[in-house]
Amino acid sequence: MSDGDACLARKALTLHEILCDAYGAPFPYFQSLDPLSELVSTMLNHRTRNRDAKAAFQALRDAFPTWEEVRDAPVADVQASIAPATWPEAKAPKVQAALRAITERAGRLSLDFLGGMPADEARAWLEAMDGVGPKTSAAVLSFSTLRGRALPVDSHHHRVAQRVGLVGPKVGVGPSHAILEGFLPDAWDAQAVYDHHQAFMRHGQKVCHWRGPDCAGCVVAELCDARQGRRAVPAVTAVPLPLFDRPGAG
Repeated sequence: MSDGDACLARKALTLHEILCDAYGAPFPYFQSLDPLSELVSTMLNHRTRNRDAKAAFQALRDAFPTWEEVRDAPVADVQASIAPATWPEAKAPKVQAALRAITERAGRLSLDFLGGMPADEARAWLEAMDGVGPKTSAAVLSFSTLRGRALPVDSHHHRVAQRVGLVGPKVGVGPSHAILEGFLPDAWDAQAVYDHHQAFMRHGQKVCHWRGPDCAGCVVAELCDARQGRRAVPAVTAVPLPLFDRPGAG
């Protein structure tokens, strides 16, 4: 690690400690879906409000009791069931394609076996599928019942990381995963990594807003490059977020 990266790693840990204290870590996991269900849930959540994504997921489960039925159903029926999500016409065939790919590659429609793999190998397995990038693979490992050691980076987390100077203003969500994970101590367990994401995400939701951030009420303002004028970071990133994250993308 270069001197510059080491400095950023120390800064990341300081930010972690301040934000975790401010928002009350350790944080409970917000849901307990099996990894396959988490994959579908995450795909439905892309560019969709949480409440709408949850409604779409529940409607899908109500319409099709098994994932095999979702996989084999007419795409129009799947699309209709996930109507609360944004762009159901794009997400329905993507979800079905992922379910078919898992069946073909794993020999069964389950992702439970990922729990027996190192996190980096499990994420590589997931990211080999079209439409699955680092954000989705990390979410499957971290948020599901696997409770794996992986760092998801959503738009709120990414925005805070840009503004405080942990990643550059032109680094997209996808590439930021490897950079931000590289700052975390190897000794951290899955809960600590999850807390890191949750603390940054909550700060982005509550204080470091997309437009009009509440800098006066920010507990890390003194460490923020954008606030201190050390780096010109736009209020809205110039890097577009894709509908589905792909390897090397958002």
